[in-house]
Amino acid sequence: MKTRVLCCGTFDFLHSGHLYFLKQASDLGNELYVVVARDENVNKIKGRYPSYKEVDRLEKVKGLDYVDDARLGYPGMNFLKVVKEINPDIIALGYDQKAPLRLKEGFPHCKIITLSSLHPNKFKSSIYRNSKSES
Repeated sequence: MKTRVLCCGTFDFLHSGHLYFLKQASDLGNELYVVVARDENVNKIKGRYPSYKEVDRLEKVKGLDYVDDARLGYPGMNFLKVVKEINPDIIALGYDQKAPLRLKEGFPHCKIITLSSLHPNKFKSSIYRNSKSES
């Protein structure tokens, strides 16, 4: 029986911290599904747009060997809709992510696991963005 794992993120400046997160998620099951955040949703959550467009971030994630399916999330931050479509056994969260409201109630069969970080003071998109603006 296959174990389907779902994780999501912005994946701006796809860096070693992201790769560590995605590999950990991949190791939890047989199929890794990755949802890349829409530009508009990132702006609503973080108050700024990502440095790279959603299609570019999606293509980089799709290019990873251990990612079985990568897709854009839905506009309007409708995370539960994509969870329903993918129907994962496990949702892997990054060390700095929180489970969306109603996730546990809506998907009681789904195990939610928070993964560890890889040097969060070194590998964080905000660090890459700040160093890019200083150059």
